[in-house]
Amino acid sequence: MINLNSIKSLVSEVKEEILCSGDYDNVVHEFVSHCSAYDTAWLAMIPDRENGNGPMFKSCLDWIVENQNEGGFWGGIEQDDNLLMISIDALPATLASLVALKKWNASQHHSSIEKGLGFIHSKVDAILSNNYQNLPHEFILSFPAMIELSIEAGLDLLLSPRARDIVTNIFINRQHILEMEELEVNKSSYYNSPLLAHLETLPSKYYLDRLEIVEQYLRHDGSLFQSPSATARAFMITGNLDCMIYLESLVRNFPNGVPSKYPMDGDLVKLCIVDHLQGLGLAEHFGEDIQKILAQVYSNQKDYNNLDSTEINMVQKLFKDALAFRLLRMQGYSVTPGSFCWFLHEPEIMARIEHNSERFTCAMYNVYRATDLQFPREAEMEEARIIARKLLENISTTNPSLYCSKGLQNMIKYELNVPWTARLNHIYHRKWIEENRTSPLCFGTPPFYRLSGSKNNKLLQLAVENYELRQMIYRRELEELKGWSKKWRLSEMGFGREKSVYTYFVMATSSCFPFNSIMRLVAAKAAIIVTVADDFYDMEGSLTELETLTDAIRRWDSRGLEGHGKTIFEALDDFVNEIASCSCGPQERTEFVTKLRHLWIETFDSWMVERRWSLTGYKPSMDEYLLTGMISIAAHTIALPTTDFLTRNSTNGPNQEYHGITKLLMSLSRLANDTQSYEKEKLDGKLNYVLLHSDKNPSMVVADSVAYVRGIIQDIRKEFVEHVYMDRDVNESFRNIHLWSMKIFHLFFESANLFDSETALVDEIQRALFVPIVQKPRPEPLLSPPVPLTPLKNVKNVREILARLRPVTRGLGNIGFIRPSFVKNSSTSYVGRERTNAIVPIQFSLCFM
Repeated sequence: MINLNSIKSLVSEVKEEILCSGDYDNVVHEFVSHCSAYDTAWLAMIPDRENGNGPMFKSCLDWIVENQNEGGFWGGIEQDDNLLMISIDALPATLASLVALKKWNASQHHSSIEKGLGFIHSKVDAILSNNYQNLPHEFILSFPAMIELSIEAGLDLLLSPRARDIVTNIFINRQHILEMEELEVNKSSYYNSPLLAHLETLPSKYYLDRLEIVEQYLRHDGSLFQSPSATARAFMITGNLDCMIYLESLVRNFPNGVPSKYPMDGDLVKLCIVDHLQGLGLAEHFGEDIQKILAQVYSNQKDYNNLDSTEINMVQKLFKDALAFRLLRMQGYSVTPGSFCWFLHEPEIMARIEHNSERFTCAMYNVYRATDLQFPREAEMEEARIIARKLLENISTTNPSLYCSKGLQNMIKYELNVPWTARLNHIYHRKWIEENRTSPLCFGTPPFYRLSGSKNNKLLQLAVENYELRQMIYRRELEELKGWSKKWRLSEMGFGREKSVYTYFVMATSSCFPFNSIMRLVAAKAAIIVTVADDFYDMEGSLTELETLTDAIRRWDSRGLEGHGKTIFEALDDFVNEIASCSCGPQERTEFVTKLRHLWIETFDSWMVERRWSLTGYKPSMDEYLLTGMISIAAHTIALPTTDFLTRNSTNGPNQEYHGITKLLMSLSRLANDTQSYEKEKLDGKLNYVLLHSDKNPSMVVADSVAYVRGIIQDIRKEFVEHVYMDRDVNESFRNIHLWSMKIFHLFFESANLFDSETALVDEIQRALFVPIVQKPRPEPLLSPPVPLTPLKNVKNVREILARLRPVTRGLGNIGFIRPSFVKNSSTSYVGRERTNAIVPIQFSLCFM
């Protein structure tokens, strides 16, 4: 059974194993999968620069020889619930490793090669079938290339009919990618991550001059887009000394298997870790770590922004800048929209975003999320939001699976369909967990880095246990709330809306404080009293009953009350006393109770005013209506007593002028309500801000008035968000509770009146409080070494399958590239020599559609 001690134990493990006990620079290598069999194999293929009879980096070949897994494969191991699993990456990694072994003394490595081929023959069907809907972009490029390279090396690959069909489709998908992307030959290539970032995967129909590679693409560190495998291939083609120096440095720093990216962008990895922790709902356990990481990133931003743009992948830069802006602004740092909206002022980048939008999917996903936090007078953020939303909507209706995982696709749809202002934290965390369990999210499009499988699984285990512990706590509290409501007969009034479950659901799931039971129950009880009393004033009570109840509330004396009025007063009186007894000592209790009573007195007064308006037909001005309506909506009546539990020394008591953020919350809540309730209130003869505006502007239709009010909401919301993250007059807890309150009202009234619906939130309530997170389907576990392969019925040779595919006759852009037959052992040394471009005969077509 999940308990708090289990959570604490897992948190300690994560702090030690993943966050490296606060050594955040080391986190970069611990958290990201840093030993890539695929890239190590590519370095192992490079001939020695003195003679071509052996590998230039023998340690890489030795690593390949020594690190073949028991199942016959390389790489691609993940751990799930203490079982080792084979991931999709094992396929290209294994083929690349087999090519390296075949190249250097195949007879010496015959046993390893046979085991590796046995793995491919026996497992490719299951692995591809299990992952076919979530094939990442880089796999679609690398796997066909490694099949081609393996055949060129003389390796005999066999596929079953089902695997044949999947492989054929992968080749077709690769062709789609090659047709959509161009090989760049100028500096503009730095504005995205071009195909040359995957140079080693390009098919034989390409031609590239070596000087163009050196002059246009190699970076100051000698790498090709910081990719060891692509740089290894570039060195084989060009013999460039800078490439060699880069590769030698790489092997010195990683003698036991090289990473897939070098050097790593440490700040980007740290930002992604913070984003992942927050998405999983674990931020409350790592608050100090998150603060320290973001402080490091913020201090490094100045140097980063001064880097030469030709040394930066612009897709990655936009991805990182937007993510940094969002995370830093949420922590109260002073950051400007220009830190990520710079792309709006770069015509060439804008053109590339428009014509190659798929490559910018992840970057625009972060841009869109960043624009949730717009302040007043930040018009360029609105422009960026429009562009990002349009791009993401277009991609979500096409075929984005070539560029992002299924999990990321689903998160994009969620972002577009569920506004941040109406999003409950607990529900969002479940979505993030579920999408990561079925299709782990990577950093970028294509992924700049990928989470280490074992480390990510540890976090997911903690996240699931944390989530289900919350569910257990929430269910217990809900039963307590139901008992309280029944005790005071609030659930048995016989009129109006019974919303005990609804109110508790939103109060619990909007909060990031899972163990603060008092806060949630106070907010839920206040909301129940508000709902019952508001309905009594709106639909049940006679004018005499309402005047009597209002007078009793002003006097705070139940004498003269009876029936429903007495029930409401007694429940409220007990509630106020309960809060006071829990919040302060005897000396402060009298003042505290006075403040709370005053808060409720003005709320009841506002209900009485509105009822008199309705009965007499009086039409106030829009300003007069809003001054009363922002009190009668009672958002502050629910929120302020809750903040007193977390900010006992707050001076913002109800008998003082409300703080700016509280006034904004009150206005937002009233206006959001009125955009959804105007039709019902018109039929009931009640007032509404939308209706008042429509009456004042008879030439407009009601829809115009709704749009007008929503425009006001948008402007007020920007000011409100600025208070939430930048107002230092009140503490963070006070501001956060106002934010959660705003989200609750916008959830209820963003697109429809969900609060009055009996069914709209039933499924969400079930998932939030009762339904455990479903375990993801497990990949096939590792098996014993395969028995010697016997040719199977209906299994065809890969060469036969590829021969059926029609070769492409058109080139991409103005460039082609012919792969030299470098996989065969050769004594040719390329280093330091001028080479002419030559076409090497090949045995079959390597590019298909």
